[in-house]
Amino acid sequence: MEFIKQQAELEQLVHDILKEARQQGADQAEVSVSAEEGLGVSVRKGELETLEFNQDRGFGITVQFGQRRGTASTTDSSVGAIKETVTAAKNIARFTEDDPFCGLADADLMPQQPVELDMYHPWLLDPEAAQQVAAECESAGLDVDARIVNSDGAQIGTQQGIRVYGNSHGFVGSYASTRHSLSCVLIGEDANGMQRDYWYTVARSADELESAVHVGQKAGARTVARLAPKKAPTGTFPIMLAPQLASGLIGHLLGAISGGAQYRKASFLLDSVGQQVLPTWLSLQESPLLSRSLGGAYFDADGVATRPNRFVDAGVLNSYVLSAYSARKLDLATTANAGGVHNLALLGPSVSREELLKELGTGLYICELMGQGVNGVTGDYSRGAAGFWVEDGEIGHPVDEFTIAGNLRDMLKNIVRMGDDVDMRGNVRAPSLLLAPMTVAGES
Repeated sequence: MEFIKQQAELEQLVHDILKEARQQGADQAEVSVSAEEGLGVSVRKGELETLEFNQDRGFGITVQFGQRRGTASTTDSSVGAIKETVTAAKNIARFTEDDPFCGLADADLMPQQPVELDMYHPWLLDPEAAQQVAAECESAGLDVDARIVNSDGAQIGTQQGIRVYGNSHGFVGSYASTRHSLSCVLIGEDANGMQRDYWYTVARSADELESAVHVGQKAGARTVARLAPKKAPTGTFPIMLAPQLASGLIGHLLGAISGGAQYRKASFLLDSVGQQVLPTWLSLQESPLLSRSLGGAYFDADGVATRPNRFVDAGVLNSYVLSAYSARKLDLATTANAGGVHNLALLGPSVSREELLKELGTGLYICELMGQGVNGVTGDYSRGAAGFWVEDGEIGHPVDEFTIAGNLRDMLKNIVRMGDDVDMRGNVRAPSLLLAPMTVAGES
């Protein structure tokens, strides 16, 4: 059966499950369904290494009796299995504690009609063609420089999925999406030892992927650039984070302002609405309804209609990131973010990467962070790093085996400038960020 034809079938199954929940006496019920299928191919040194087909389908069923909830899941959509799974969720609810904050989001928060976000673009890619593209990608990377002596392979994948959510308010929503990717990991070696680096591209539509040759050559160039690293000096220096690391920094902020961290009182930004958390020139804007976006969705995991959110405006925190449950715990309103944020962007004046380096002057451009030295409660931050030493605004030699340390509250407030090189490959769309001087522990 053509994959997309499952969508109507899954919607009907959700209706049937909700009906079964009502028949078993549930006061409220909700059902989340996901179906996926795809192909993944990995090539190493020109030879096929792995070939994977996946096909999954699962149902999560939650029922509520009074203020008690139970959840059970199944991969079997037969009538008998559905009935047994609802019964299992019912039995679990019997043993849970009363929770006055549980329950469905209000019915008037559900979407009134579907929103087409143009996220479904299947790629008719057979294993042979996939192997050829991956081999081309790896070959282009290996040809960049004679010092690239090995490969961890090139991987290509295509996935299509359907998500359906329904609840006892009568709302049933669904959408289909695709996700295609191509990546390459290469190993370089010279007299000083070996280094590894990578590059990847991801998109909803295959025609929006970077070419195989470009991905391979980018991975090769990045690998060669990291050869023969030196020790970073110890001291206090300005820091520039590459886009993929900048999104991680903003991710720490999002974690701190999530409803869960707030009601558990486990956040370095506790009770911070109305306070300055970023520089005054910077805002954070969520745009869940962008066409073809990787983070698009017209309803969240609670079935609440998504909408644009300005979480931070001119540096001041406007709102926490809230689901229906966390909003009730905090006596606030949901921001339609059950399951996370959707297409979060940094808004503010930007400059080119070259201008950002010039403003950095002398310091560190960081391309890799290692370790788990982040305390989400206190904001204390200490992580191993690797990247490049920058002298007078020009990238110099690679550096590794050093540590940067500070506090997230200060790091976020002391973002000096941002670049225009936005990384669009995730839910947080961040560019390079220049931070005020931080403590660097390098060579003694």
